[in-house]
Amino acid sequence: MAGENGSRSEEKHRKKKRRKDNEKATKDTPTVSIAIAGSIIDNAQSLELATRLAGQIARCATIFRIDEVVVFDSESSSPDNSVVTTAEDADGNESGARFLVRILQYLETPQYLRRRLFPMHNNLKFVGLLPPLDAPHHVRKHEWSPFREGITLKENSSVSKGTLVDVGLSKNVMVEQVLEPGLRVTVAMGSDRNIETDCVKSVVTPMSPREEMGLYWGYRVRYASNLSCVFKGCPFKGGYDHMIGTSEHGLVVSSSELMIPTFRHLLIAFGGLAGLEESIEEDNDLKGNDPRDLFNCYLNICPNQGSRTIRTEEAIFISLQYFQEPIKKAQQRLEK
Repeated sequence: MAGENGSRSEEKHRKKKRRKDNEKATKDTPTVSIAIAGSIIDNAQSLELATRLAGQIARCATIFRIDEVVVFDSESSSPDNSVVTTAEDADGNESGARFLVRILQYLETPQYLRRRLFPMHNNLKFVGLLPPLDAPHHVRKHEWSPFREGITLKENSSVSKGTLVDVGLSKNVMVEQVLEPGLRVTVAMGSDRNIETDCVKSVVTPMSPREEMGLYWGYRVRYASNLSCVFKGCPFKGGYDHMIGTSEHGLVVSSSELMIPTFRHLLIAFGGLAGLEESIEEDNDLKGNDPRDLFNCYLNICPNQGSRTIRTEEAIFISLQYFQEPIKKAQQRLEK
């Protein structure tokens, strides 16, 4: 009896330590977020082109290891910036920000989980045409990975404790935590490379793959009803500590000369067809403000452009490449 109590005490201590380590990882790991005006979707001439546009943004976010994509609407004010309403037309089609949020979330989800997490919808009609993100967490069925994304399953009478999770293998795995069904979770698969092993796994935070092994583990998607709600709804403790706005009216600084201070949570914002200036004027909480006063930096990252316009999806690719070296230097200073 004493040995059993000691074992339980040790297990409780391990769980407590793991929880503290996960909390520390979430707090200490710097993040990069991008905010995008959902109105760019409305400029697409068809559902297929709109889907391809969303796919470009998803690919860009993955290539440049973006942690959070915030899609903001053009509502003048809103009491709740965390909920995507279900406004649809007669055919069930969404537009703008709502459409973009759905496609981004769908593409970020590993293929083997999509059928369970995304019911059939008109706006998913052309997603099969898009190139896969091929992110590290999109693990193939035959591949071993130290972590896998999964979805918790309904309770099984044969299971006395723990939870069954579908992680995209030929059979479900058991995790030690008792969780409600239908949750997407990150599962630590252990060090045994035999993917058919029956040993009990553990659910960890989505930040664990990056913190423990440097693996990029996808982006989260957040909806904001307007630009001010991008700032107010920041999910990270302390909010964004450095914010950059991009505009053709911004300051011209070469990438090699740009100095980004050390940061915990960086935000880079992109406007719609008429730029961030229009997004500010549409927002009752920001109207009349100078964009240079809202952001720590307000930059023109592509001066002397040959075209009179740079599309937002083009600006995102150009900007994130432009910011690669300044962000890397800032993170290196943080690690010292």
